[in-house]
Amino acid sequence: MTDTAARVRELNLYRRYFDLVAAGKKTTEVRVKYPHLADLAAGDVIRFRIKGTDETCDVSVKQVTEYPDFEALLDGEGPANVNPTATREEQLANIRSIYPPEKEALGALAIKIELLAP
Repeated sequence: MTDTAARVRELNLYRRYFDLVAAGKKTTEVRVKYPHLADLAAGDVIRFRIKGTDETCDVSVKQVTEYPDFEALLDGEGPANVNPTATREEQLANIRSIYPPEKEALGALAIKIELLAP
């Protein structure tokens, strides 16, 4: 690859998850495998934004792993990496309240992230 500049993607994040990312406590982000995320790869940068605000934090993508559903993702990645403040069952309920079954059917992405210095 000749392009050495990292691609920057902007993604919205709820406050409760943003705070965990900004504190370096959340190391795996969960997303549905939407077409616009299909080429997300290690080395990319994600700029998380709280919707409707100017608050952002940047993370480096370390790895992207695809799973058939959210249960497999939590089992494969470990719930504490996704949200260290909630149980596996709470996380599954929270994720499914954000993404309905038809979205989950697209596949789930576990995005390993590392907070970048501001």
